Amino acid sequence: MRILIYGLGALGSAFAGFLKKAGHEVYAIGRKRLINPIKESGLKITGIWGEHKVDLKEVYGNIKELPVKDFDFVILTVKSYDTERALEDLKKVPFKYLLLAQNGYGNYEKATKVFGKEKVILSRVIFGAKIPKPGEVEITVIADDVVIGNPDRAIDERELQRLAHILTEAGIPTRYSPDVYKYLWDKILYNSALNPLGALLETNYGTLAKLPETRKIMDKIIEEIFKVCKTKGIELFHRSAEEYKKLFYEKLIPPTAEHFPSMYWDIKSGKRTEIDALNGAIVRLGKEVGIPTPVNETITDLIKAKEKLKLQR
Repeated sequence: MRILIYGLGALGSAFAGFLKKAGHEVYAIGRKRLINPIKESGLKITGIWGEHKVDLKEVYGNIKELPVKDFDFVILTVKSYDTERALEDLKKVPFKYLLLAQNGYGNYEKATKVFGKEKVILSRVIFGAKIPKPGEVEITVIADDVVIGNPDRAIDERELQRLAHILTEAGIPTRYSPDVYKYLWDKILYNSALNPLGALLETNYGTLAKLPETRKIMDKIIEEIFKVCKTKGIELFHRSAEEYKKLFYEKLIPPTAEHFPSMYWDIKSGKRTEIDALNGAIVRLGKEVGIPTPVNETITDLIKAKEKLKLQR
């Protein structure tokens, strides 16, 4: 397949490296400081999926530099706040399918408005990757397969299963599910409860679960999300906030107790966060259906304030 990775950060590098290693024709768009070392020396992959050296020469700073203009498959791995800009850019290249490998709510909705439901594939990505230095990517953790699907059932299931098989064969465990939207919302629930508080208080998930004060706040975040989803008609895997909270504290947090959220590292390094696609999205959806979300709104405002203070320093 001829594949374009749009957003050669940690996640994009993982997809690009493994798909290239599997013999696909891979092109990638990324920032110059990240792509130059890869052009010169190739991409080094380390971590839990083994050590690999991949000759990945077709990496570019912008879409105009691409030597080819049509693709079988585009994988979008930019942060959610860059989605609209990326979609506008991708209008310049014909492609068959666009896979969204991103966090939070709203990316699928934006992409289908631009390209139609028949071309857009949603995913829930739950493996972790980081860039120790330009030219390297480390796969740090995996909690489950990548799940792909089309919430509108506008793409043939056999095609989605074929694409899942291609990714799995390349070394990225992937499966198809018609319930991909529920999987995405599972991740939104988890991230919205933990990431902003971990970033604000500069602590790990286990500590947030132990402290009665933060546990109370996380309970309220989860309860507001369930109210909004019920009113909005968004289906979740869990019947109630109480059912989810039991799973959250007993099963989901313990294996990741020592983990610091990516939002913490984003703020620490002076980057923007994806708060608008998490708690901020809950606030917007709540306003659409007349459900107040005071805790999610406060958390969103605090993160935005912390972002600004960090940038000022």
